[in-house]
Amino acid sequence: MPSTTRCAALGWARSWLPRAVPLEIYLEIGKKRTFAAALEWPGWCRIGRDADQAVQALYDYAPRYARVVARLGFSPPSSIDEFEVRERLHGDSGTDMGTLSGIAPAYDDLPIDPAAHQRLVKILEACWRAFDRAVESARGKQLRGGVRGGGRDLDKIVQHVLDGEGGYLRRLEYKRSAEEESDAALSRKAMLAALAASVRGEVPEYGPRGGRRWRGRYFVRREAWHVLDHAWEIEDRT
Repeated sequence: MPSTTRCAALGWARSWLPRAVPLEIYLEIGKKRTFAAALEWPGWCRIGRDADQAVQALYDYAPRYARVVARLGFSPPSSIDEFEVRERLHGDSGTDMGTLSGIAPAYDDLPIDPAAHQRLVKILEACWRAFDRAVESARGKQLRGGVRGGGRDLDKIVQHVLDGEGGYLRRLEYKRSAEEESDAALSRKAMLAALAASVRGEVPEYGPRGGRRWRGRYFVRREAWHVLDHAWEIEDRT
């Protein structure tokens, strides 16, 4: 019989799942690396050298993610077999470098009603709080070098996350002011304003140069993943 990790990665054996509703995930598969991400839980996203490793990493990080969204109804899986792969996306060079490609799963095209909007906001805010806690805990401490972040110091990590938000906002046709570019609290307010505009249908499908704009769900997915990835990096290097 195939290993449980292999079964999870290939989306087999739904009857094995102990949950009434499985935890649905998707895979972004590159040539050298693969991401596994939970569809309904933005920020719960991990990477591995292949699908098996990515799914295993996602499972291993469930308790850590649970601490971030503890009040939002998240229930960690008791077995890796509770995962069900719903989509497999072709990654690109970014995937192999450890960055999500920007290709959204079909799930993220679903409309966002008021309840879903509020839930996405709460998840974002929980991820921001986790990042802030990690930063404050690391203040005045030397971060270890190595694979997790190389030699980047704490201030550079914080600035990197802030810079990333500017890129994400442009995907919703939102250009930050100078103040929003340099202040995390203002940048986050801009993120919420851009998400609200997307929910209201005010963001065009394509930009002026033809590039497709992100949907609100994927916008939240990218921000939550990026923030938590660096929050956990800081924790691991402190």
